[in-house]
Amino acid sequence: MSFKIYVGNLNYQTSEDSLRDAFEQYGEVESVKIITDRDSGYSKGFGFVEMAEQEAGEAVISALNQQQLDGRQIRVNQANERGSDRPRRNRSDSYRY
Repeated sequence: MSFKIYVGNLNYQTSEDSLRDAFEQYGEVESVKIITDRDSGYSKGFGFVEMAEQEAGEAVISALNQQQLDGRQIRVNQANERGSDRPRRNRSDSYRY
């Protein structure tokens, strides 16, 4: 079963390949996705890595959380699954009547 990891505070120049390289030291990486701005295409400074095994995921969290990657101290945690309990902002919320 795969183990999804959130990686925050990424350097905006960090590539998916360099992120994969950092995580592969701890086990098989199934996927890497750095989140980008829809309009500009620039990195938003966070992403997700999916490890093949939970043990490898836990090892990478212990090893890389609060460590330097490309000149930034990154945050590495288990990713929370999106659920219905997550508050969603309605566009009408931002308008005043």
